[in-house]
Amino acid sequence: MSKPRKFSYGFMAIMLVLVASMDLATPLLTVLFSLFALNLFNFQNRKFFASGLFLCLCTAVLLGLIYFANQVYFTTPLILDKLIPKIMEYAKQYKLNIPFEDVDSFKEWFTIGLMAEVGLVGTGLEKIIRQAAMLIIGIVVAISLFANAAIIIDKEDHSPNNLYSLTAEEIGNRFVTFFQSFARVMGAQIIISAVNAVLTAIFLMTAQVPYAGLLVIVTFLCGLLPIVGNLVSNTVIVSVALTKSPGTAFAALAFLVIIHKLEYFLNSQIIGHRIRNPMWMTLLALVIGERLMGIAGMILAPVILHYVKAEATKVRVVKKRKNDKNDEESETMDVDQTLPLNVADSG
Repeated sequence: MSKPRKFSYGFMAIMLVLVASMDLATPLLTVLFSLFALNLFNFQNRKFFASGLFLCLCTAVLLGLIYFANQVYFTTPLILDKLIPKIMEYAKQYKLNIPFEDVDSFKEWFTIGLMAEVGLVGTGLEKIIRQAAMLIIGIVVAISLFANAAIIIDKEDHSPNNLYSLTAEEIGNRFVTFFQSFARVMGAQIIISAVNAVLTAIFLMTAQVPYAGLLVIVTFLCGLLPIVGNLVSNTVIVSVALTKSPGTAFAALAFLVIIHKLEYFLNSQIIGHRIRNPMWMTLLALVIGERLMGIAGMILAPVILHYVKAEATKVRVVKKRKNDKNDEESETMDVDQTLPLNVADSG
């Protein structure tokens, strides 16, 4: 393996370690999502037009998030006022022990217990400001990369065969592969999340579940988290359906079970065809990603898993036979010669 390629692999490994250890998953995801959108808007290589559309999209998303947060802020107490008494009633009926007695004690339990566990108590405003700054930086970086992704801007001043130039080229190749892995994984996840949201919307409107519009948005956003996101959205939907009646909650639960069974086929066709990783490996990556980087790590975990696989498929493995009595086989890796990688066909 050449030195530039070794340096490039080392650079990517160090970058991912720094992202996990220094809480930099948010800007990395922002850059990746932004580049994904910019490439979608890049019609006939009109980058200035694509950047303008992307900024309009960012503005629309910001306004949508403000509206969504406002709806959650005013709607959540109304849902809790109906949901908590029903939970208390069923808890007493089936003699279940729960850590709260009414809405106020639930709010106190949630704030002091769960939010303290994830480190949000007392630092919420600071975290929000920091993450907002990271988002802005990520968007600026993405637009800059989209406009000009060159690492070396003074090629004419140096020999093209120096260590720096060759290493920079290899690092660029590593980033291209990493972005292609992100585009493949998230493209599949967005399709599945959109289909899930549409089917859920049909059920919610048919069953006249309260706050259907809000629940559809929650379903789509949670669907961007592989596997775990469905559990979160299902819990929210069944809880809200319970505020109407136990029968509605049971119907919601039955629908979600059936629809997710049908989605196994969709997952196998989209995720399986695009990524081709076994379920246990994806789950293990999700657990590790969550422990290292939280929710952002769960989004990045399948991407990194696919990236490692994509890079490994570039390495050519040559089998040679030993010249001995047993004629045993051994494997050697010729990493300086790579197989052509077609990301559209790689799993």
